[in-house]
Amino acid sequence: MRRHVIAAVAVWVVLTAIGETLALADLYPTVGSSEAEDFDRIFRILIVMGMPVFTFVIAVLFYCVIRFGSFGKPSEDGPAYRGAGLGPRVWLAVTGSLALTVMIFPGLTGLAELQPDKSGYGWGESNAELVVRVVGFRWSWTMEYADAGVTVSTAQGKELVLPVDTHVKFEIESTDVIHSFWIPAFRMKIDALPGRTTHMTVKTTALGRFEDDDAYRVQCAELCGLDHSTMTFPVRVVPRAEFEQWLQSQKPAATAQ
Repeated sequence: MRRHVIAAVAVWVVLTAIGETLALADLYPTVGSSEAEDFDRIFRILIVMGMPVFTFVIAVLFYCVIRFGSFGKPSEDGPAYRGAGLGPRVWLAVTGSLALTVMIFPGLTGLAELQPDKSGYGWGESNAELVVRVVGFRWSWTMEYADAGVTVSTAQGKELVLPVDTHVKFEIESTDVIHSFWIPAFRMKIDALPGRTTHMTVKTTALGRFEDDDAYRVQCAELCGLDHSTMTFPVRVVPRAEFEQWLQSQKPAATAQ
């Protein structure tokens, strides 16, 4: 019995080492906002905490199948295991403690950092430096820079241009069915609802553009019909001066329309 325990523990240690290494490796999409940094940090914490429990279950199952498994129909049931002794108690204590810890940190504390809006229809801070009104419809998006009177859309072959190091508030709605506004580089996502305006605020932290990195795109993340997967919109994050120049260059076209 002792050698079986030692072998299973050895498999567990190896799997845990591999899992924790992958959890801490830089395998995540591009980070383009401060909220994305928060999400990735929380996700890593959850993976690191949960990995030993996951690999323990896998190691025990794997070892038992390899060592004690048999092919064909068994002649009789195996001996019953009643769960008595120190092992089950330790397992319950460890997993229960982990579950309680996760509910508090990063659960409640993580949600507090993301600052849910009191209205219940949005996320993020209220000190927005730029407001972009977003309308989703099958199968495209329209973006309006509220203060500048500039509107861009997929039909125009345009892109969503944002300044870096800026708090941007997106006010989002839909004209038909439920869509979902999501930019992978920002990690934040919220539904676009017919007859209701939802909103979220992100702080851009890194330059980027869709041509170089497809994480810089608006993507509908709610199954909304036949061409759901094509409901994308390119995003470009640029320095503030370049953004102001681009915004000025769009005003004549907007006025002409």
